[in-house]
Amino acid sequence: MDPVRNPFAPGAGTPPPELAGRDDLRETLRISLARARLGRPAKSAMLVGLRGVGKTVLMAQVRRDAEAAGVHTIQIEAPEGRSLPALLAPALRQGLLRLSQREQAKDLAVRALRALAGFVGKLKLTYKDIEVGIDYEAEAGLADNGDLEHDLQALMEQVGLATKAAGTVFAIFIDELQYVKEAQLAALITAMHRIEQRQLPVVLVGAGLPQLRGRMGNAKSYAERLFDFPEIGALAPAAAAQAIEKPLQAEGVEITPEALGQILDVTRGYAYFLQAWASHTWMAANGSPIVVQDVHRAGTTAIAAMDEGFFRVRFDRCTPKEKKYLRAMAELGEGPHRSGDIAQCMAERVSSLAPTRNALIGKGMIWSPNHGDTAFTVPMFDQFMKRIMLDSWR
Repeated sequence: MDPVRNPFAPGAGTPPPELAGRDDLRETLRISLARARLGRPAKSAMLVGLRGVGKTVLMAQVRRDAEAAGVHTIQIEAPEGRSLPALLAPALRQGLLRLSQREQAKDLAVRALRALAGFVGKLKLTYKDIEVGIDYEAEAGLADNGDLEHDLQALMEQVGLATKAAGTVFAIFIDELQYVKEAQLAALITAMHRIEQRQLPVVLVGAGLPQLRGRMGNAKSYAERLFDFPEIGALAPAAAAQAIEKPLQAEGVEITPEALGQILDVTRGYAYFLQAWASHTWMAANGSPIVVQDVHRAGTTAIAAMDEGFFRVRFDRCTPKEKKYLRAMAELGEGPHRSGDIAQCMAERVSSLAPTRNALIGKGMIWSPNHGDTAFTVPMFDQFMKRIMLDSWR
């Protein structure tokens, strides 16, 4: 088949040709943003799920939906090692400068920019990674106490007031939110609580690994009442089939039910895997219709591509001891697994492995669905580990 016409798009956050199975959530968030514009209570949302389920793609689509409806948006990714103020300040500056171009909001947007100047000026001493241009002099006493929780509340309140004057909504999109430190998460939650109390038109849409819900609950006990936490998982069979069939039909290509069923079986409906396997199947096929033999032929290259482009980039970040811990989990199966069983598999004590487990959670490799349980954050990672780890690692 012509590789130029291959419709499938496996990649990190690459939009698929057919975003199937997410319409209900897109509509829920559309309603929240529309309610915020009217000054009515509107819940922010945290999209939680494993790697490869399409959280980033979905969040990007929600942002496009919002902008098409006239919503004012900024988007941030929270990498490991960066502070929340360092991430927020440049994006808020850009957003406020855009708001200041609206005549009805100019004065309040400028005051918000003065609040940002005070916010940055005081917190630069604490968070030494803040790099942002300052457009206006700080206003004494406005978001300049040097305390993140207090100052972020004051700053976000000014953002909300300017947004309200502009007659729009300010939507903040933050990906990989699980990497933000707990004290900084607490400040963000508190700021959004102030926004809700004043019914200002600011909405936060975050995305992160499953541990994000627990981390936010630990940061502020009311977080689960303040936010919705929709779980983004594997696609239901009908939606997964649609994600394959519709792009093929747009290219005038058919696929047999047996071939389609085989792709759904091997990928388990996970969005990234669907795109990857379908892409390699296209390349292996000689023409339409795509048959089950094409899917089988694609298996070797599909698995190799996913190992190198999806699994190994995460595996390579781990220390030798962390890799042994992951190997022990893989020996036990897909999981989740009790910490004691993992320790027994490694012939070590649970207490001695606690630092390794914590480090892997911090790197986003594993998470704890329940107290004492451990699971991979990457679907089918156990299979990858069995393919690449040698007995010498055990």
